[in-house]
Amino acid sequence: MTIEKIRYLIENDKVDLFYKSKAWQIKKHNVMIRDNNECQECKKEGKLTIKQLAKLDVHHKKELKEYPELALEDSNLVTVCVHHHNILDSKGSYGAKQKKFVNEERW
Repeated sequence: MTIEKIRYLIENDKVDLFYKSKAWQIKKHNVMIRDNNECQECKKEGKLTIKQLAKLDVHHKKELKEYPELALEDSNLVTVCVHHHNILDSKGSYGAKQKKFVNEERW
């Protein structure tokens, strides 16, 4: 899958088609093998979370929508459990806290 195709999918709000693509499925499989089918965040905490015990995902350290050129780069991908994936997604880029929306309106 080309960067242009990925950008097109992002611009047309069809990112789910990227995640269903054969290119992503192959990359995801290879990254999980590279990471020994273990959550790398759990590993940092001294825990062991493996594919047989928990659902694992592959996380983009730098968000796909902001960095489509890194969509299939090994250095931008890491295997994580669903729990840590949700935490990382809520922080935005890998390890950096995302700013919370502040509602200006007051009642």
